[in-house]
Amino acid sequence: MPENPRHRAEPEAADIQPGHQSDLQSDRRPDHRAETRPENRPDRRSGQEKKRPWGTVWIRVVAASVLVLAWLAGTGLGGPTFGKLGEVSSNDQSTFLPASAESTQAGEWVSRFTDSEQIPALVVLGLPDGQALAEGAESAGEMQALAGFGEELGAVEGVDQVIGPVPSEDREAVQYIALVNTESAESDAVVEDLRAVAANSQADLTGAGNGGLDGAEIHVAGPAGLAADLAGAFAGIDGILLAVALSVVFVILVLVYRSVLLPLLVLFNSVAALCVAILAIYWMAAEGWIALNGQSQGILSILVIGAATDYSLLMVARYREELRVRTKVATAVRNAWKGSFEPITASAATVAIALLCLLFSDLNSNRSLGPIAASGIVLAWAASLSFLPAVLYLVGRAAFWPSIPRPGTVSRKDARFRQPVDAAGTPIRGLESNHGVWTRIGALVARRPRAVWMVTAAVLLVGAAGITQLQASGVPQTEVLLGESDGKAGQVVLEDHFDAGTGAPATIIAPADRADEVLEDVQTTDGVASAYLTAEGGGPAGPAGETAGAPEGAGQGGPPAEPLEVDGRVYLQATLADAADSMEAEQTVVALREGLHAVDPGILVGGTTATNLDTNTTAQADVRTIIPLVLIVVLVILMVLLRSVIAPVLLVLATVLSFGTAIGVSALVFNHVLGFSGADPTVPLYGFVFLVALGVDYTIFLMTRAREEAFSLGTRAGVLKALTVTGGVITSAGVVLAATFAALVVIPLMFMVQLAFIVAFGVLLDTFLVRSLVVPALTYDIGPKVWWPSKLARTR
Repeated sequence: MPENPRHRAEPEAADIQPGHQSDLQSDRRPDHRAETRPENRPDRRSGQEKKRPWGTVWIRVVAASVLVLAWLAGTGLGGPTFGKLGEVSSNDQSTFLPASAESTQAGEWVSRFTDSEQIPALVVLGLPDGQALAEGAESAGEMQALAGFGEELGAVEGVDQVIGPVPSEDREAVQYIALVNTESAESDAVVEDLRAVAANSQADLTGAGNGGLDGAEIHVAGPAGLAADLAGAFAGIDGILLAVALSVVFVILVLVYRSVLLPLLVLFNSVAALCVAILAIYWMAAEGWIALNGQSQGILSILVIGAATDYSLLMVARYREELRVRTKVATAVRNAWKGSFEPITASAATVAIALLCLLFSDLNSNRSLGPIAASGIVLAWAASLSFLPAVLYLVGRAAFWPSIPRPGTVSRKDARFRQPVDAAGTPIRGLESNHGVWTRIGALVARRPRAVWMVTAAVLLVGAAGITQLQASGVPQTEVLLGESDGKAGQVVLEDHFDAGTGAPATIIAPADRADEVLEDVQTTDGVASAYLTAEGGGPAGPAGETAGAPEGAGQGGPPAEPLEVDGRVYLQATLADAADSMEAEQTVVALREGLHAVDPGILVGGTTATNLDTNTTAQADVRTIIPLVLIVVLVILMVLLRSVIAPVLLVLATVLSFGTAIGVSALVFNHVLGFSGADPTVPLYGFVFLVALGVDYTIFLMTRAREEAFSLGTRAGVLKALTVTGGVITSAGVVLAATFAALVVIPLMFMVQLAFIVAFGVLLDTFLVRSLVVPALTYDIGPKVWWPSKLARTR
């Protein structure tokens, strides 16, 4: 684990057991600055180190207890807030777009033409294969029953109007359009009520008339139905996600520490950080500073648990190292904190600043994730440097039971250790201590550094070739939710028997003096099934009985209706031939915009499909903006931290190569193993931000330690020493973080499953190949010049 040379542990004279002085000296470099500090200055009268107390015992206990109680209070307040996050979050995709988006502007105009904000729920009744409603009087009983069912749907609180029943042309399905008032009711709750009415009415419809409705299945689909299904996927998921993540991390920590109490303390540190983070996020969302959604909530939980656990692993590793040369727990905690502060702070700062680059996104959902995730990282850092050290002090060595570290203990494995030698039989400098498999990896790197990094890089390049197979241009809304749902089943019936875009029309705002011209252009556009001008009340304009392009049952049989005009504009609705969430429908919207903008650049095209299109387009633009920005930010941070130019450039290139391999392999898995049709454009963006930030995170731990060791051992020996010393703890941290992100698969959304795989696989790739082989071998091969232009580059 990297540490500041000023804070390197110096064993107290009383702590060194006879016969083990040479072991300690071989693993320690001189630190003349440390010798001049008062607490380490020898006491000439006794010949031992002068011990300067760190305050009385009761002051230490009180201070530690206050810290613990403060975090417990935050945990107590933040825990119950989990259940309140739904009050300040929204999964409405239209809220993700900037005000400048065309669909956003069209939506604002549409609200001026209607008395309330409405979202359509499509209630569809599908008959068994080969069964159809009879024509004319023979189906009078069935139609009467269907009309009664429509009245029951209209009686649901929150439903402004029900259009239908509308039989399909083949008379094998019937649909209703229920317009849900989102201002007076929660659309998700209304959909649940509609589904309850459908379930209760199914028995009444069976046997009606001549039995033409026997075996019918009723579904609630459309924009409202799919949105309710999406909200249901997140309902209660926080608790499940947290339980899965904590369980997996607990098992890993038990295997790492071979203790029960210490993993519990580390997990409680992570939970405390998460609870306080949830409290902070809730306040920010309630004040309107951020736009919170279900995806951000899930990512926040995983990120905080993973980061806090990683920082805890570094702190505990340093603490255990101190306990092996210290008799006093207080001194061990103090030195562990000093040695851990710099690397943990540098790591947290890098990740937080990289995440804040998302503020430059044009999507509100991406822009909000930046401060949400950065806040979580800051609180994970704060908990790991305050709550955890305080708990470790209060519990003492008992935290490691039954494997309690004590001064002077040497294992049989250490006693049999022989320092590795090179091809000439010369002991390899930097590998004087036994660190198990990491010492053997260090020997491999020292013997053939160029072959190691070139072969490993070639393997990564082969994996990165698959990046061309990634289809990140968006996916239909019906495929976002994995598994079966009522909304998805309803969409299948709609697409089989009706114009697939029914209930989710494209909306057009045009100048009133060009209404007829615009209507004609819209109706003749490929992919548009029908279109009409809207009159007051939302029905079609035109003479009584003329409802071409309007849903049956909408505005029929009344006096002639004039198109509604607002501030010189009219409102048109166009039903698309393809499903509103399909790629084909998006191409129709593109064609509409191109044709209508040629008529008048001020014409606006909006609606569900346009919102999806604008979201995907904006997300793709964000990828081109944010990825270079993150790379520049990380590169500058590494240059400042390592005081070098060459090393940071190489580290960033290695991280980008690792990301490319992760994406390439993931694309092949998504396409050929999991059978996904594509990916949301934000998947590679989020994957890049997390992998680059977290990948550089581990590299910081390695290279800061390598730089410190280089001052006394030289660059080549220093990087070997850093590799072996940090190998175990960083690998454990990588496995924990990968397992934590893998827990996202419990959320049945394609986006979450894809992000979980990319980050988990990428972290493991970075941990076992890039950080363990590529970076050490490349540094060893280049030698001191890797630190150019610092003075360290001129040393041997």
